[in-house]
Amino acid sequence: MSANISRKQFIRNTAIAAAALPLGLSTLNAAPATSLSTAAATSLNDAPPAQNTGLPEAEPSQKPDPAAAPADDKLSISIFSKHLHWLNYKDMAALAAQLGYDGVDLTVRDKGHVLPENVAKDLPKAVEAIRNAGLEVYTITTDIRTADEPHTQAILKTAASVGIKNYRMGWYGYTGKGIQADLETFKKDLKGLATLNEKYQIHGDYENHTERFGGPIWDLWLSLKDLDPKWTGIQFDIRHATVDGAEAWPRNLELIHNHLGSITIKDFHWEKKDGKWTTQNVALGQGMIDFKKYFRLLKQYGFKKPISQHFEYPIGGAESGGRKLSIPKDEVISHMQKDLQTLKGWLKEAELG
Repeated sequence: MSANISRKQFIRNTAIAAAALPLGLSTLNAAPATSLSTAAATSLNDAPPAQNTGLPEAEPSQKPDPAAAPADDKLSISIFSKHLHWLNYKDMAALAAQLGYDGVDLTVRDKGHVLPENVAKDLPKAVEAIRNAGLEVYTITTDIRTADEPHTQAILKTAASVGIKNYRMGWYGYTGKGIQADLETFKKDLKGLATLNEKYQIHGDYENHTERFGGPIWDLWLSLKDLDPKWTGIQFDIRHATVDGAEAWPRNLELIHNHLGSITIKDFHWEKKDGKWTTQNVALGQGMIDFKKYFRLLKQYGFKKPISQHFEYPIGGAESGGRKLSIPKDEVISHMQKDLQTLKGWLKEAELG
């Protein structure tokens, strides 16, 4: 093996070459999906034995090596593991590698791939499976909202110990007590998390989301502007930014771009149903988001951070984190592959990466 090729890249290249299937994983498609009830799902690592994907076994390691962690300021594309809850760690990693992702954005939250109460035991296992497939964990998605919640420190400490450098927080909601009063509370909570983030050397992102604190962007900026962006920032969601900001989202992005820690990718359009306008999630390129303009702006701002790709439109239950699919697995995989290729095409056109 050439000294210029890392062990991780060698494993990934070998696995993909061995699979050599355009939609791939034919053996995985032929096998039943991993299905767990909420009560039985102590973690997805307790699922039945890994399905035969046709990919070669990577040499085992004792535990994830923090030295193998992702470099700072690297643009990467990960698949959000919420959409792979029907697979255990090994099969999830194999499929993500086969599709062509750089990593997996792991759900470390209630009903996720890793449950908060089991994080010290299960997160290292999940990371090991992903790295053995030649991929990386550039970010994880949590429900962390404050520094003093029961599992906050355990999650951040464990994530840092296996070399994870970024996580997404849980959302805050306005209480009706008044915007200024709520903002003071949110600022205090974010400041407490910023202190923990620095302690564990991990960056925390808050995702802007419609109908929640952060949806309009300006309120989140007011809460972040006095915090060090090295430790606390935003996971910018262009879908929600367009819903809330329409033509204003470029100005909102300009306002908060110094705090970008990661971004999410998904598409939508407006649709009138029963006399009421509602949002309809769709495949990439089928909606109204101006991705080409978005990526041009990200290029201008020198964006080199994790990208998490989401699939919120109907794909057999995978869109909502289902444990069991209602359509054939090859259809789900086809949608994911098409969206990833669309995204990669846009990034190449924008010369991002």
